[in-house]
Amino acid sequence: MDINTHPCFNADVRHTTGRIHLAVAPRCNVQCNFCNRKFDCANESRPGVTTSILKPIDAVDYLEKTIQRVPNIAVVGIAGPGDPFANPKETMQTLELTHERFPDQLLCVSSNGLSISEYIPRLAELKVSHVTITVNAVDPVIGAQIYEWIHFEGKTYSGLEGATLLLERQTEAIKRLKEHGITVKINSVVIPRVNEYHIQDIARYTSELGADIQNCIPLIPVAGTPFGVLHEPTASNMRMVRAKTSVYIKQMSHCSRCRADAVGLLNADINASESAIQNNKVTISFAEKPFIAVATADGKRINQHLGQAANLLIYQLKDGQVELRENRPTSLRHKSDRWNDIADILSDCAILLVNGIGQTPLRVLTNRGVVVESVSGNITEIAGILYAGKPMPDNYLRLSGSCGAGVNCSGNGVNTSGCLN
Repeated sequence: MDINTHPCFNADVRHTTGRIHLAVAPRCNVQCNFCNRKFDCANESRPGVTTSILKPIDAVDYLEKTIQRVPNIAVVGIAGPGDPFANPKETMQTLELTHERFPDQLLCVSSNGLSISEYIPRLAELKVSHVTITVNAVDPVIGAQIYEWIHFEGKTYSGLEGATLLLERQTEAIKRLKEHGITVKINSVVIPRVNEYHIQDIARYTSELGADIQNCIPLIPVAGTPFGVLHEPTASNMRMVRAKTSVYIKQMSHCSRCRADAVGLLNADINASESAIQNNKVTISFAEKPFIAVATADGKRINQHLGQAANLLIYQLKDGQVELRENRPTSLRHKSDRWNDIADILSDCAILLVNGIGQTPLRVLTNRGVVVESVSGNITEIAGILYAGKPMPDNYLRLSGSCGAGVNCSGNGVNTSGCLN
């Protein structure tokens, strides 16, 4: 195994060896103010975006097929779309299976560092050779401006408390990774007006911890996020940042800001439509969760925004037919408490079908392990498709996470074209 064939850590091989990211980690334990993780956007090239979420066994099957088509794949990575260690079961199972079936492939993961530490010894045993830790601040005052919240061991932190906790965990993670002989790259998002002049402090701090290389990434302003109104740093700005940070640590300057399902050479990714992942494939299992929850205004069609749903209809498959099982009232509490309440009442449902859903409830429900799909159409027809294990037709699919921006919605809940903002 030649660890120098990793194209992100060695610029000399980026034109000859490629990588594949397996998107098995949808949940995240940190909410950054520049991040909007859309799982169904095939036309955006930025971190946190993927066409579909894969189960570990499906991911390794997909890897096998991809290696047959793209023989220069040297690295298998997990980079989201959430954080790998907010999804430890899926992440570790994928790494275990990949190591077993493809022992000569380099393995790497990219994490925010909050929850990776306890898994580092096993990562080393699996010969995970490269780990990226994203560090955007080493001053909690600055970090508090970047992170909306940090969720750790069942509790949510924000402000200085959250930023301090994250930095402590990142510091421990980098130290432990180096103790286990793992090459460490530091990703730092350069955010104008926030941490642009703090990046060299990050470089100095992480270099002293033993980090090997730093990747300074210009902010991609994403509409609908708190930092969406900022501008992207210019090439000149980035040259200046890297000149100052290079005094402390080696710099990576060829980053292509990969998607969570990237495949191929850097800056020459295989188009998602050519890959084995399809954006209309919802992978769900009814073995342990036999029911389907639906937001509907008339009991016939999936035509209601989750925020407008005072109750959810629960369907089951009985004697080969989709039938209504019960009507479950939803919580009337406000903000994120309501979404957690809904997650609780859907613990036996394999999927929640809505006509629209905002960013906040989508994020909360996804973090709680609830599969959500935005669709429009007849309930029994769509439920029948899901129970049959068939892919959802494109004409039924709608965009999740955009309506109302997860804050307020003025829609009437019965307009099948979506909620009015």
